[in-house]
Amino acid sequence: MKAGRWIRTLTGSAWRTPGSVRHSLAVLAGLALAVELLLALTDGAAAAATGAALLTAVALALGRHAAGGAAQDTGLRRPTRVLGGRAPALGRWRRTVTDALADDGGEHLRTVMRPQLQRLFAARLAERHGVAMYRDAERARALVGTELWPWIDPGTPAPRPTLPEAVLRSLLDRLETL
Repeated sequence: MKAGRWIRTLTGSAWRTPGSVRHSLAVLAGLALAVELLLALTDGAAAAATGAALLTAVALALGRHAAGGAAQDTGLRRPTRVLGGRAPALGRWRRTVTDALADDGGEHLRTVMRPQLQRLFAARLAERHGVAMYRDAERARALVGTELWPWIDPGTPAPRPTLPEAVLRSLLDRLETL
């Protein structure tokens, strides 16, 4: 790199922009230089040498941390097992479905079952189709189907206070096919 370009890089606007990485590094370097100067003036060369060693160690540790911050996992770590041997809260789902299908399941449908179905559909639509269900409701409705959409539409209440079993089956079948 030519000397002129190097000087322009060092004195460029990125060094003067507060909050930028270069600005932060420049401030930290100036602070480290001031600390070294104070150590040398007050306690002598031995203190300045010790301070330089400590500042170097801290700078290397922080640099290593910053350099690895955006790195991908190299696969050297042992994989984490999230699930032991069974699906989490499967028994709870059975109870949730039973309560939602009950004749007096309106409150349960509104507070538990419908939000769960909405989260499942939102995740599936985002994962497989790139559709944000809460932001792009029209496209989500087209993918889910107009007959099932009112049951999971986040902008409106459920069409009926209780969830019919046939509708729940249709919702789950559609969730599988999405």
